[in-house]
Order: sequence, then C-alpha cells, then structure tokens
Amino acid sequence: MNPEYQSQIEKVIATLKQDLPTLFEQDISYDIYTKDIYFQDPVNKFKGKLNYRIIFWTLRFHGQLFFTEIHFDLHDVYQAEADTIMANWTVRGVLRVPWKADIFFNGYSTYKLTEECLIYEHIDRWDRKPSEILQQFFQKGKI
Repeated sequence: MNPEYQSQIEKVIATLKQDLPTLFEQDISYDIYTKDIYFQDPVNKFKGKLNYRIIFWTLRFHGQLFFTEIHFDLHDVYQAEADTIMANWTVRGVLRVPWKADIFFNGYSTYKLTEECLIYEHIDRWDRKPSEILQQFFQKGKI
C-alpha cells in the first residue's frame, strides 16, 4: 500500500477519534468527507454533506433537549480493509423525564474511503432495533 495513502488513513482515523466522543457537545470536522457522502443508519438514509451536517446538528440539539446526560463512548477506530475504517461505540444517557429513563445501545460505523482518502460512505449498525431503544424511554432508570 502507498505510504502517502496510509498516512492519510491515519489522519482520518485520528480525526474520527477526536470528533466522535464529543459529537453530542460540539460539531465534527467535515473536511474528511466527500461532498456527496452517503449516510445510513436504522432510521435515516441520505446523501450529501449538507444533510450530513444536519444529522450531527440534530443529534446535538436532541441530545441537549431530551437528555440530562448523553455520551458517545468510542471503544475503537481501526482500518479494517485498505479502503474501510471501522468504529465501535456505545450511546448511553439519561432522559429528561421524571423517571430518569436510561438509554443504552451499542453500534458500529463502517466508513468507506475514496482513492483520495475521503469518506464517501458512512453506515451505522446498532445492536438492537430502533423500537427496542424507544422502549427504554418508558422504563424507570437506576437513579
């Protein structure tokens, strides 16, 4: 593999490691993504950097509005294949409701890279269905 490409991949991994843990508090860096980035998770599917920016803004907005605390725990970011980066993570939080419902789910992100080492595809998978996560909203928290 080209050493320049490998160096670029390491920069992308470093950016993801820096951005993801604080995505509920501050905006991420968008210079590692193509303008027509494709995003998909169990509830969303779209294309384009503007929409990508909107999804992260929405996460921050809803995180602050609906949660007394919310965390994105990044466990690992690594190069899985020459053109693929994987990230394993957990979302956990406490809903802003009288019964302080706990939200918790694990997931992983697959990022696909162009030859220029920009992310053109971001697919998230969760360890449970969106309806199962939603059910957590109605359960009493540990507190």
